[in-house]
Amino acid sequence: MAKKILVVEDVEDSRSILVVMLQRYCGYETMEAATGLEAVEKATADKPDLIVMDLGLPGMSGVDAAKILKDNPSTAHIPIVAHTAWSAERWGDRARDAGMIEFLQKPVPIKIMKETIEKLFLGLPHCCPYGEL
Repeated sequence: MAKKILVVEDVEDSRSILVVMLQRYCGYETMEAATGLEAVEKATADKPDLIVMDLGLPGMSGVDAAKILKDNPSTAHIPIVAHTAWSAERWGDRARDAGMIEFLQKPVPIKIMKETIEKLFLGLPHCCPYGEL
């Protein structure tokens, strides 16, 4: 069974592109959310294997959503990857403090996205530690 990834992105075109990358080129199942609140609700209900989350979301930031998920025992185990245009220099520490384990700055080549996810699923050391690509 393919691993399931929750893609959290408020820009519909960007979300669609990431979903296609993850499904067609990486072979994963995907779920989608457009807001931080929707991400918390879907992750809590459906327990994806991984979350790829934008930081700049309407209503609740990706950082705040990650904190909520990491504070919930039923979702705390789900790895969360920041996928954002925001700078790692300014937001990396906040993302890490919220429990995000990778920080990928857009645009992310499909090869880097795939390698990052595969290493996380295999339990290998992180490949892209907070902006060091």
